Amino acid sequence: MDHHTLAKTPPLGWNSWDCYGATVREEEVKGNAEYTAEYLKEYGWEYVVVDIQWYEPGAKSSIYRPFVPLEMDEYSRLIPAVNRFPSAKEGKGFKALADYVHNLGLKFGIHIMRGIPRQAVHANTPILGTEKRARDIAHSNSICPWNTDMYGVDASKEGAQEYYNSLFNLYADWGVDFVKVDDIAASRLYHIHKEEIELIRKAIDQCGRNMVLSLSPGPAPLEYAEDLKANANMWRMTDDYWDHWELLKNMFERCEKWNIHTGPGHWPDCDMLPLGHIGIRSVDGGGGDRWTRFTKDEQVTMMTLWSIFRSPLMFGGELRDNDDWTLSLLTNKEVLHVNQNSHSNRLVYRDEDKIVWTAKDDDDSTYVALFNIGESEHEVGFTWSQLGLQSEKRVKDIWTGQDKGRFIQEYKQILPPHGSALLKLN
Repeated sequence: MDHHTLAKTPPLGWNSWDCYGATVREEEVKGNAEYTAEYLKEYGWEYVVVDIQWYEPGAKSSIYRPFVPLEMDEYSRLIPAVNRFPSAKEGKGFKALADYVHNLGLKFGIHIMRGIPRQAVHANTPILGTEKRARDIAHSNSICPWNTDMYGVDASKEGAQEYYNSLFNLYADWGVDFVKVDDIAASRLYHIHKEEIELIRKAIDQCGRNMVLSLSPGPAPLEYAEDLKANANMWRMTDDYWDHWELLKNMFERCEKWNIHTGPGHWPDCDMLPLGHIGIRSVDGGGGDRWTRFTKDEQVTMMTLWSIFRSPLMFGGELRDNDDWTLSLLTNKEVLHVNQNSHSNRLVYRDEDKIVWTAKDDDDSTYVALFNIGESEHEVGFTWSQLGLQSEKRVKDIWTGQDKGRFIQEYKQILPPHGSALLKLN
């Protein structure tokens, strides 16, 4: 099956990284899944993703412990740490947790690092489906500079495809619906790992289960856009994104460059939404245990950009601690409609700190996003000719629900610093 039949719209879900780093536990995954099912599922949120190092029994934060023993089966495959995921006992892996998530009407995802565990290579353990062993396929000079868990896999070696096949066959048995592969879309040492991406694509295609493939970290190289589309459903345009205004401000340029490559089944990814209660056991991004440092204006600006650009939306905070404001950002049906269903999305213009994007809907409505990324108040507007419009239009602010009135030829609005508006014209 063509993987582009999956993720026809940008995936929506929760990921454990921003709040729990490498340490998330089974009861925390279940709790966030329950919240998603109760408060968010009706709005299209469906993925529950366990991020990095679920196989590390002693993980303490987002700071990785180097060269520590990891939980691994007899075939060189990492498995969940039972002290953190009790339902994984007796070799059951994530099957019980995935079933729990599925029974809530949701989908289950995991994070993996590219490659084969270093401890498998050092012990030269077997690989399922081949007589070759871990040492035969390892690319021991291909390492991740920020995590010591893995060696790369040499795609030219016999047994390399069988190793990845065995991984994804295991994940299919567990009931995994979404796999985020890290240290692969871009690397501080080696650029993109195209050959391992292709091994993974083939492994998913043969495993018998539909799985959305997400590639990290970024920035993924723009010159490989066609390769990324040919193999993955989403890929990061940025390195880890946190609640710093400069990172949000820089995302506008990334969206401009990648916009022509968005489409059904293949989505450039602005990364997770660091909203609500984050940093609980994750020190990455600085700040420790906190509520997002983004102001309310900045939070709306982020959600507006991610929506008009049609990025996947992966919430990073502890959902059960959400206040009414944070929940409102995730449950605005019209904003989510822009993210999920708009088309012809494009930048209208960028004039220093003033930015305007537009998109269309199937009912002939036009969406316009206005942004002020400057440090002082600005009037931001657009003309009908810039949007290809002619007749009078009613303008509605879809964040507030406010009817702005009827206009012809042009519309302008004063925005605060770092502020935005998302409008519907019909």
